[in-house]
Amino acid sequence: MIMSSFSWVTALLLLLYTANLRLADAQIGVCYGMLGNNLPAANEVIDVYRSNNIKRMRLYDPNQAALQALRNSGIELILGVPNSDLQGLATNSESARQWVQRNVLSFWPSVKIKYIAVGNEVRPVGDSTSWMAQYVLPAIQNVYQAIRAQGLHDQIKVSTAIDMSLLGNSFPPSQGSFRGDVRSYLDPIIGYLVYAGAPLLTNVYPYFSYRDNPVDISLPYAIFTSPNVVAWDGPYTYQNLFDAMLDAVHAAIDNTGIGFVEVVVSESGWPSDGDFGATYDNARIYLDNLIRHVNGGTPRRPWKPTETYLFAMFDENQKNPELEKHFGLFFPNKQKKYSFGFGAERRREFFANEFNATVVPLLKSDI
Repeated sequence: MIMSSFSWVTALLLLLYTANLRLADAQIGVCYGMLGNNLPAANEVIDVYRSNNIKRMRLYDPNQAALQALRNSGIELILGVPNSDLQGLATNSESARQWVQRNVLSFWPSVKIKYIAVGNEVRPVGDSTSWMAQYVLPAIQNVYQAIRAQGLHDQIKVSTAIDMSLLGNSFPPSQGSFRGDVRSYLDPIIGYLVYAGAPLLTNVYPYFSYRDNPVDISLPYAIFTSPNVVAWDGPYTYQNLFDAMLDAVHAAIDNTGIGFVEVVVSESGWPSDGDFGATYDNARIYLDNLIRHVNGGTPRRPWKPTETYLFAMFDENQKNPELEKHFGLFFPNKQKKYSFGFGAERRREFFANEFNATVVPLLKSDI
């Protein structure tokens, strides 16, 4: 019986290891914002990423100190083009070429730039960023051509980041659609993304949906703790708001009829203070569950894990309103705000828990 038990243990360990490999493909990155006057130096920040097994980063502008610190770190990067640069890059292809030379080619391949996000949350109607909308696609195209000229267009994808305000309908998710007044802005961008094989970067925040409508959206649905299905949509069922929001974006793209485009969640987070529903426990539960959840797909895209970037690395004390100061996963002194881990640390926890729950009882039963 002893030999038999060890054979079963070996088989179970192999199964657990196989399951662990899926977790090893963790899809989580963290956004590195810098709007604080008490934040660590860039090289220290990169050390925090590495020591916590955070293998992806979003950077909102080509901060040279951060790019230097990222060399040979192995961290994959979304590199941002600030909204303030859009007009110059759109109207002058030489400026785009120089931007790529200075901020991409000067660091590639020792910095693993995966995406370039040309603009963030530009809203073409009724917003302070609306005047920039005319420049987003031309800037994307000029940056793309500069990347393509170096033969890097298959390694570095050029896109832009949108928010959920561009959707006109998001429920049920299968009826997701973009607002009619933004279609002339978005449809050509989606056409470019289809051509270039690039994903649409999308900032997805269940927190704001819950805060703005707590009567119809329950907290358990928003933070992944609902014990049962909450929403039915034909063959698809939804137990959490994140999946429903993301699938509404998938459907909105599909419903344009332009072509298939993947979605990368370029921001998602939950504040720990500063407004309704913004508590430490809510933030901890949401973020911990999100990290676990995105290793699987959504009901509409069950075959593919969801690449997701948590917002944000640190609490940033120069952001406004007050709520915006409290999205950090770490305090400015580099201490964790929450106890959960990332990457290998989480995988070790998973493996230990599964071993104790599955293998140890079997061993005891044969003793």
